[in-house]
Formats: sequence, C-alpha cells, structure tokens
Amino acid sequence: MHLILLTAWTVLWFVVVEPHGGFSWHYLRTGGALIYQGDAGDGSGGLNLYAHHPELQMGPLSFLTAGLFNPFPEATGQLLAAALMSLLGLVIVVLAGRSAAHHFLGTGTNHQRLRQRVLIAGLAFIPMWIEVAVRFGHLDDVLALFFTALAVRAVTRGNAALTGVWLALAMDSKPTALAFLPLLLALPREKWLRAGLWCAGLVALAWLPFFIGDSQSFAAAKFAIPNHPASALRWLGVGDPETPGWDRPAQAALGLALGSVAVWRGRWAAVVLLGANARIVLDPSVYTYYTASVLLGTLLWDVIGQRRLVPWWSWLALLILYGSVFAVPDDAARGLIRLAFVAVSTAYVLFWPVRERGRRGQGRRRPPARTDEGPAHEGPMGGPDTGPWPGPAPTPGAGPPAGR
Repeated sequence: MHLILLTAWTVLWFVVVEPHGGFSWHYLRTGGALIYQGDAGDGSGGLNLYAHHPELQMGPLSFLTAGLFNPFPEATGQLLAAALMSLLGLVIVVLAGRSAAHHFLGTGTNHQRLRQRVLIAGLAFIPMWIEVAVRFGHLDDVLALFFTALAVRAVTRGNAALTGVWLALAMDSKPTALAFLPLLLALPREKWLRAGLWCAGLVALAWLPFFIGDSQSFAAAKFAIPNHPASALRWLGVGDPETPGWDRPAQAALGLALGSVAVWRGRWAAVVLLGANARIVLDPSVYTYYTASVLLGTLLWDVIGQRRLVPWWSWLALLILYGSVFAVPDDAARGLIRLAFVAVSTAYVLFWPVRERGRRGQGRRRPPARTDEGPAHEGPMGGPDTGPWPGPAPTPGAGPPAGR
C-alpha cells in the first residue's frame, strides 16, 4: 500500500509540474547531440565537448544518456525523459527501504514501522524529486543521485565492487557526486582497495578521454556563475560577484571531510546529507533543484540512520529549504536560513546521540553488511525479514565478520 500511495503522489506532482517543466533540458539535449557528434560538424563536439562548451557542467554519462532521447521530437523526448526520471525517484525510495531492511537485519526492527518511515519520508522526498527531474529536467542530478542510492544499497550488502561501480557512475554523471565518496569507507576495511580501484578505474575511463583529447577541457572546471544574494556564501563573507576560484575545490573538500567524520563516528548513513550540505552552503547559486540532493540525504538518514517513527528531518528540509523560497521574500534572510539548516543538521547527524538497539559488537565505521547469515525470509519492504514473521529467526550472534 505504501508503494501505491507513493506512486499516486508521484503521478500527481508529475501532472501538475510537467506542463511547465524542462527548464534546463536544452542543456542536456545540446550536450547529447554534441557528444555523439564525433569528428562531424564544427569540431566542438565529441571529445572536444568540454573545451568548447564549458557551460555544460554535466558529466559525460548524462550526455550519453540524454542523447538517446534526441531522435524523438523535442517535446516528446523531453516528456519521455521526464517520465523516466520521475520513475527513478520511486525506485530510489524502494532502494532506501530495502537498504534499511538489510542494515537492520537481526536487530528486531519492526517492518511495519519501517514501512511507515519510508512512506512519510518519501512523501517529502517526491516533490523535490519532481522539481529536479521534471521542472528543471536535470538528468545529471537525477542519475548521480540514483547511482548514489544504488551505492548505499551495495554498502549495506557489503559488495565492494558494486559500491565502487555505482559511485563512479554517479561521478561520471555529475562531478559534485565526489562528495559522496566516503561511502566507500563504510565498507569493511579489507574491501576498501577493491572498491576504490573499481571507482577510480571507471571515473578515469569516462573523463580522461576528454582531457587527453583536448587539454582545454580543463576550462570547464573554471566556469563561473553569479553569486546570488540569497546564497549562504554571502553570509560567510564572500562578496565576489561570481564563483571564487577556490569555491568548487572547497565544496568537494568539505563534503569529503564531513562524510569521513560521519563514517568514523558510525553515522555513515549521513554521508549523502553532509555532502549535499557542503554543496548548498558553499554554492554561489540557489536553484531549488539543489534541495533534491539534501532530501535524498535526509531520506537515507531518516530510514537508516535512526529509528524514530516520524522522519522529521525530511520534512524539515522540505519546509525550510523549499518552503522558504516562497514564504520569505528577503534574499539575505533566505541565505541565513540555508546556512542555519546546514549548521544544525550537520551538527545533529554528527553529534546527537543515536540509540542503537539490538546491535552487538558492531565496528564504528562499518554497517552490518550481511555476508554470511543464513537464509532470510522476504519482508514487506521486499528485503530480508527483520520482524516477527513466520520463519526461522536469525541465529543469535550470527552477524557479518565486520560486526563481530
């Protein structure tokens, strides 16, 4: 029933937003045409794409995917892409639920309460997902967040190769996904190298051809946008009219640092939220679609990082970051609100005590990836059964190697 409700909620938002959607789809359509151009045309496509079009800040995988819709008439292609991206939002909610079910395996978690948490958090997540997927048509953000959700699923299963692969594909879709890289550290230590090699290899495979093919491709990293009066960056004392040269590296460094601290603190489920926070606090722009990455972070934190029935961080993020756009007319006030949300949510997920019941001997930096437990019955979330349903109970003390 919770999936039926979330599907209906998604369709409702899609119908309302789609007639006025596709605000940024033309960037994807242009990049999709150029990347398949090769040596044809004026030479500004193919591996020369980023050298000649630094304004196209999406990853090559996003353009390769967007180009698949170009054979259709423009309006039809945009509609099909928006429908696919909306569907991926529902898949992300399912992935979050299954990741949580696997994470809490053997802890006595009640699946009915978990379903309710996923439903309530999903109701907050979907409107912002439609914002990025339909209203703006940012396929790069959609793919980056989708692959990140798959990486979280792989982490909970202890699959090093897939964790590295999914994180690489996220960065191949959008470079800002680099901030989610600390998810690799949530794996058992002996799996870090394998996951890192898969990740580095696929990132190099996607990006190096462009930089080798045309050294001017580095110009894309220096592309600047206006520093909006409502940005949190203004409240940090940065009055530059455009993106400072240090800003993008600082975003990545802050996201990586916060995510690493989260894993060290045993709060690996907060990595995506902290990476998204690092982006919005240091980004000179204030586009509403940025909030979608924050909502993915709060969704994962609310269903995996804590056990409260009401996932209030998801709704706080929606109301504070998205609601303030319409309710607060003053630019400076909106910037202060963004800064306050980042500061409070970051402090909370890193330092607020989190009750962990039923967990014995778990390492601080590793999730309970199930690698050697006996057969588990299918639970209502579609993942392993962790509640009082018929079937053999997990063997006492039988946990993953990292949890013993």
